[in-house]
Amino acid sequence: MKHITCPRRQALSFGLACMALASTSAVLHPAHAQSAWPAKPVTVVVPFPPGGGTDAFARPLFALMSKNTGKQFVIDNKGGAGGTLGAGVAARAAPDGYTFFMGAVHHAIAPAMYPKLDYNIETDFIPVGLVSNVPQVIVVNPQRVQATTLPQLLEFVRKNPGKLNYGSAGNGTSHHLAGELFKLQTKTFITHIPYRGAGPALQDLISGQVDMMFDGLGSSANHIKGGRIRGIAVAADKRAPGFADLPTAPEGGVPTYKVSTWYGIWAPKGTPREVIAAMQAEMRKALNSDELRSTWSGLGTDTPNLWGEDFGKFVNSEVKRWAEVVKSSGAKLD
Repeated sequence: MKHITCPRRQALSFGLACMALASTSAVLHPAHAQSAWPAKPVTVVVPFPPGGGTDAFARPLFALMSKNTGKQFVIDNKGGAGGTLGAGVAARAAPDGYTFFMGAVHHAIAPAMYPKLDYNIETDFIPVGLVSNVPQVIVVNPQRVQATTLPQLLEFVRKNPGKLNYGSAGNGTSHHLAGELFKLQTKTFITHIPYRGAGPALQDLISGQVDMMFDGLGSSANHIKGGRIRGIAVAADKRAPGFADLPTAPEGGVPTYKVSTWYGIWAPKGTPREVIAAMQAEMRKALNSDELRSTWSGLGTDTPNLWGEDFGKFVNSEVKRWAEVVKSSGAKLD
């Protein structure tokens, strides 16, 4: 009796062989075994309305990253409560690699200002990298404030305590603390008016609804260049890139007035390490491009180089530093 070969058995053997080959290929080429990140649009939570400093850096960065990767990085503006509302939303997002958070120095200040935050910037996020670091700038509405130099401004506010007001991006933001620190160091009084972001505050400064701001240079830069507001001084030791004619506060007679606004990217805790690494690689590529180097210079900052754990250590040190500033200045929620 002849043995007849079973087609089904042949098919089964062939299938097993293919599976083994595929498995071996996956081991030898793991990058091809997984879909490349990003495989779909990525959401970036920006915790302030459009028009502020966070937005000024987020939009060109993620527009270029969208172009480079072929996938959209979608900015989701969620303003309110000095940037803490959006931070809480981002902290609760699924850690699947498709939601990131672009925060700022405000989120290092917030723990000292808001006693009941629903997130912890140090433990609920993974630090990805620093995006920019710009000095605060004292800016005024040129129709409402006649001073063109810091000494002239100081002379006016000392002779007229409480006559001028300043807008901020909200309670507990760097704009607020910069204003309170200025008042403390110069022994002056200027009324604080908090907004839901630097964008709305700037619009009211330009229209003359408020007199002045202690803004991050990134959001004021184009308005200063356009003559819509007047730059008085930057709160730094040296003049800012792209603003060689804008004096420093020490040059104007306030030697200890130094405040900067930095911006960075975090991921929700639990986001895969390989996704964090891929995000950092795309950020490095974009930040080191000639296009963004030129844009950053126009916004008053150099290109930073602070990533991962080093960025996290920087944030932790900022939380401690600003807690001391809040305590010494007596700053409170208005």
